[in-house]
Amino acid sequence: MIKNPVQLRLEKLPQWKQRLFMVCLCERMYPNFVFYCHQQQNEDDAKNYKKILDLVWESLLVEDVKINFDLQLEKLELIIPTVTDDSPYMVYPAIDACHALGEALHSYLSGEISEHTAKVSSISATTVAEFEMTKTNVTLSEDEQQTLPSVIDEFDLQWELFRLLREESNEMNELIKGLKGEIRAAGTSNVGVFLSYQGV
Repeated sequence: MIKNPVQLRLEKLPQWKQRLFMVCLCERMYPNFVFYCHQQQNEDDAKNYKKILDLVWESLLVEDVKINFDLQLEKLELIIPTVTDDSPYMVYPAIDACHALGEALHSYLSGEISEHTAKVSSISATTVAEFEMTKTNVTLSEDEQQTLPSVIDEFDLQWELFRLLREESNEMNELIKGLKGEIRAAGTSNVGVFLSYQGV
């Protein structure tokens, strides 16, 4: 998986900010999962992913909220797509979106926040790299993948998010709601899939 120095810097953030970083990247990957579900005419799985994602946001916004993360992980595992011979390409970004959300959930169960934060960072970048390699039909090493303009853009965004989290001194809920609103308003995934949140 692709790595970047931002992952070492993230370790120094408070745990809640690391979790906020993870859920922001999961929110950006969510349109990929929805797009795949639309292809499969399976709207229920898209709704179930969003319910789990919304609970992670809620865990950051509501102090002492009671959420059974083991149960949420079980629900997530039920909707992870299976690759078959006739699967469309978007099955892979959809699986990545599930794995990223799974890492966020595991962070509540294991307590190893930094490890899971780094994995979500890598998953999102790897999704971008694999999308580019598929478009160009070229296989690249991990070092070569890191030089792809789209991967550089992805890590630039992650650095921007890190700097915001490091420097932000506003009230916690204000920061969380602001980021959630911005990502949903943009409605664009890490590989450029656009999603209108109206009615989703």
